[in-house]
Amino acid sequence: MIRPIFTTCILTVTIAIGFAQTDTSLKKGDTLGVNSVQSDSLNAKTYDTVVTITSTPPPGSNEVYKLNLAVDIPLTAVTAGWSLYAFPKIYDKPGISQEELANLDKNNINGFDRWAADVYHENADKSSDIFFYAAIPMPLVLLIDREIRKDALKVGFLYLEAMSVTGLFYTGSAYLWDRFRPLAYYKGAPNDPELHGDQLSGNARNSFLGGHPALVATSSFFVASVYADYHPDSKFKYALYGLAAVVTGGTAYLRHRGGKHFPSDLLVGTAIGTLNGLMVPRLHKNKNYANSRVRVMPFTGDSHGLHLVYKL
Repeated sequence: MIRPIFTTCILTVTIAIGFAQTDTSLKKGDTLGVNSVQSDSLNAKTYDTVVTITSTPPPGSNEVYKLNLAVDIPLTAVTAGWSLYAFPKIYDKPGISQEELANLDKNNINGFDRWAADVYHENADKSSDIFFYAAIPMPLVLLIDREIRKDALKVGFLYLEAMSVTGLFYTGSAYLWDRFRPLAYYKGAPNDPELHGDQLSGNARNSFLGGHPALVATSSFFVASVYADYHPDSKFKYALYGLAAVVTGGTAYLRHRGGKHFPSDLLVGTAIGTLNGLMVPRLHKNKNYANSRVRVMPFTGDSHGLHLVYKL
């Protein structure tokens, strides 16, 4: 039930039209300058080169993102509401008994993940939390940019939507399926009371999918994607994409070393988080957005030529 809801909503893309028709067709009487060549004997067509200088951008062209409130509000409400409902549920699962823990056998794990069982490093687990808590407010750095700051509410809503969708996948998977974390297979736990307590808790059933890398990927790639949409010609966007990849990959590695997730958990979580961080801004991008000051467009009709628009 959860996946069809998300799939249906995410495929609903905000429809944006192309260049405004008033900019792509001109009448001869409206042009500022016309150069034409005509042959009486050959009855040749007239070819015009038209240069127009205007200070008025097409309607709506200054909006980088456009929201479809009829879709975005219900989508965000449903995904955020589910996440708020499911979070306490998945962390309140029944604990694991001593007998159940003793009967765990890593040979029952699929071959792709088996090598990662019986892994636990306490420092790695704690370090992954630093990445996680630092990434959640990361989009606030976008407010440093003046152009993005003007659209703070819109960008903030898109971030909430992206995180809510990721939260739906994370909580939905843990709610529907139990999978023991790798640390549950760790045999040195009786000598570590704190770890042994983690092994016996209901949270040890929440290995699938990797929530930390999913949410870190959503946040960091969202920041990179939004900055790139506002500044497509800036080379700094590549640094942000690189940073997003590093913090996401680092979080996934630390969650593995901390005995929290198997490789397949991390791969699925990272993929979902990255896609949400990239695609939520992309699906809302206004195709009318005129970022360039100069646009050259062909036109046809009674005459043919190029229409050059320079935005003052």
